[in-house]
Amino acid sequence: MRYTNRDGIQRIAGLGELLRWQLGLHEEKRARTPATGVPVPFVANDGALLRRATKDALTWIGHASFLVQLGGSSVLIDPVLSPTLGGVVPRNVPPGLDWNALPRRIDAVLVTHNHRDHMDAPTLKRLGPDPVYLVPEGLGGWFRRAGLKHVVEMRWWQTERIAGLDIGFVPAQHWSRRGIADTNASWWGGFVIERGGIRLYHSGDTAWFDGFAEIGERCGEIHAAMLPIGAYAPRWFMRHQHMNPEDAVKAFSALGAARFVAMHWGTFKLTDEDLREPPQLLREIWQEQNRRQAQLEIPAIGQTLRF
Repeated sequence: MRYTNRDGIQRIAGLGELLRWQLGLHEEKRARTPATGVPVPFVANDGALLRRATKDALTWIGHASFLVQLGGSSVLIDPVLSPTLGGVVPRNVPPGLDWNALPRRIDAVLVTHNHRDHMDAPTLKRLGPDPVYLVPEGLGGWFRRAGLKHVVEMRWWQTERIAGLDIGFVPAQHWSRRGIADTNASWWGGFVIERGGIRLYHSGDTAWFDGFAEIGERCGEIHAAMLPIGAYAPRWFMRHQHMNPEDAVKAFSALGAARFVAMHWGTFKLTDEDLREPPQLLREIWQEQNRRQAQLEIPAIGQTLRF
């Protein structure tokens, strides 16, 4: 089976477009900037308070990786703690939580799609068989072969109750591929997590699409929306799969969320923009639109936000 976006249209770049980008044969070419050694906000977090899991909290581990703690349950989203992506793309900064800082019990692991910057095999295998793995439909076989037996494959708008949490899988505008011949053989999406009246949304990888308003309408008030702001340049190549800061602000408005939590920047250099550019542009857009500063969270890697 091959999966599609809501509009039924696939816009996966071909080899010719990839080469055009990589060789700089386009009008959006930028000067090269470093992939490592780039200073981005980072705070040391030894996890001592997180291991108690007594307070509702959200901790940014880096890129799209978060630790969510609600009502005493602990969930990892798109955990990537490896030093590189597949031995190729290095981390710019260490994970905001190392292995010793994680809670002793992880109740669930949520994976938004199978791209290697979101689904990291070494990290998942080290987490082991104890958590429940909630993954897009089409990915269950990979997890079972890896010895991760407690796996639930999810379709869009499906909701499961795990460790007292209501976890729903919602649409995104993206695609999937992990090997040569498995393009769109599994789904992709975001997650909405709710417990005790607190509702959090993680978009996964996504371009702008008209589904954000429906997510807000169907899921109810979103108290914090984790939205990607990086990996967007050049736009002619990336706009069908990744949002830029302007798109992310538009998505935040469509969701009707209370707080914007920026992610997907500063950790891995995947595209042409400087690693420090996304939050700078986001702050400029926020100010230009006269939005409330209290609604904007651009956490440091390793920072914990409380609810």
